[in-house]
Amino acid sequence: MRTPSPKPPRAKVAKTFCTTTEAADRLGVSVRTAQLWAENGLLRAWKTEGGHRRITLESLERLLASEEFRNLDRGEPSQKSERKPRLRVLVVEDEPNLLMLYQMRLRKWRMAPDTVFAKNGFEALVRIGLEQPHLLITDLLMPSMDGFEMLRKLRALPELADMEVVVVTGLSVGEVEERGGLPDDILVLGKPIPFDQIENIATNLAIRRDLQVD
Repeated sequence: MRTPSPKPPRAKVAKTFCTTTEAADRLGVSVRTAQLWAENGLLRAWKTEGGHRRITLESLERLLASEEFRNLDRGEPSQKSERKPRLRVLVVEDEPNLLMLYQMRLRKWRMAPDTVFAKNGFEALVRIGLEQPHLLITDLLMPSMDGFEMLRKLRALPELADMEVVVVTGLSVGEVEERGGLPDDILVLGKPIPFDQIENIATNLAIRRDLQVD
């Protein structure tokens, strides 16, 4: 009687995906932040039949290697207050002089918001996942990912629907429309930057959200 030949060992298949928790650990962020990055397209993902999200390792490695992620400055948050939480503001502007101007002016706001900055739409999406700001102030024409594409991605996420968005641009109304336009609920302001108007918007938002205003 012939002895059956042993079955050859199965070749190991390289794993091409990971869980949201594993991705969050690699990125050094919360699971919720990793979920937001998957939902806004920074990470490629799909859901299993059981509803569990899987993230491609290729997109995870690409994000880790991106210049925007590696150079991300997490900023210096304002000192914690035992009173109400502060308004969180994200400013997206690629012009260094204007970015510096934003920094100087927002520091003088009475409410002293927790403010972070991004230089393009890609970095802004990373920031939004990390900070989940109450107010987004953004330019439209920027490198890597412009404001139009960024805002389209954000408007597809219902969990960010309550984030106030203010666009500050040098484009005319006609030029904005030529590039596809913007959602009707987004306020568009022209340049030079109307800082007093933006501060009023931020103050009213802080009051509505029961945040610190002085």
